[in-house]
Amino acid sequence: MSPGPIPRTLACALVLLLPLTACGTSDDSPGNDAASRSGEGAFPVTIEHEFGSTTVEEEPTRVVTLGVTDADAVLALDLVPVGNTGYTFYESGLGPWTDELVGDAELTRIDSDSEPNFEQVASLEPDLIIGVSAGFDASTYETLSQIAPVIARPEGVAAYTVPRDEATEIIATALGRPEEGAALNAATDELFEQARADHPEFEGLDGTAVLPYDGRYGAYLPGDARGRFLMSLGFTIPESISERDTGDDFFVELSTERVDLLDGDLLLVMSDDEDFDITEGASVFESLDVVREDAVVTTSLHERGAVTYNSVLSVPYALEHLAPRIGEALS
Repeated sequence: MSPGPIPRTLACALVLLLPLTACGTSDDSPGNDAASRSGEGAFPVTIEHEFGSTTVEEEPTRVVTLGVTDADAVLALDLVPVGNTGYTFYESGLGPWTDELVGDAELTRIDSDSEPNFEQVASLEPDLIIGVSAGFDASTYETLSQIAPVIARPEGVAAYTVPRDEATEIIATALGRPEEGAALNAATDELFEQARADHPEFEGLDGTAVLPYDGRYGAYLPGDARGRFLMSLGFTIPESISERDTGDDFFVELSTERVDLLDGDLLLVMSDDEDFDITEGASVFESLDVVREDAVVTTSLHERGAVTYNSVLSVPYALEHLAPRIGEALS
């Protein structure tokens, strides 16, 4: 499936509350002045996180995003990172919903969020490193901090499980634009509210997002973006899955013998090909009610990406393409 352009109404919905918008700000407008973009008196700002606290003394202009979804929030705030990570199914680490915001800016892909190439990061001369949705440890944090101030995930939150709204708020605060971050979150929440209003039949149904890999199945927990996406639509993660949440990971690994735990009202299969058949070679699926009732929705690459990133930029794409497909599967 070709990603196609995000409808203008959806794209602008995310920025209609902002003083700056990619939907029609001219190059010589006051909004393009760096000083006017950041809130007056926004700096210095101190952010508490897993490894202590970090103070950002002045507005960053060269930002490296080490969190797999952090670049989306930075781009939504009108700044292109000089280096970024991202999920492996996108060569640049960025989904198609970022294309217009990136434009012809030069990008540098950093291969790992947990074990980054320190020399590569240093060569980009960042004045801020953002790793909210990253998995690096304290030792890596200390090394990165010798290059530039580092913003890490909140204390006590497992890697890769920071909620979208909290991640956006942290990143916006670090960039001196907390009000814009709040507006992005509000606009995204409104999109989900509209999707739930359009599909009231989703409310209270059991739904699981699952990734097949190496003969096993990863069922995503409520703390993960994929689980959280379904919950934002009104679904409930089956208790058989959520009760296995130890707080240390973002998915539950299931063997073929335990795919019965995936049964429910909806199975969202994370795939690069919507024609992929999760039941092929695993006849045990045929015993599941969700399969017998044909309530299995398999994503395309970009649908998978949009749900996995679950960012203020990717949500419009995910809702536009997946909500109708899910509704059709449940009808």
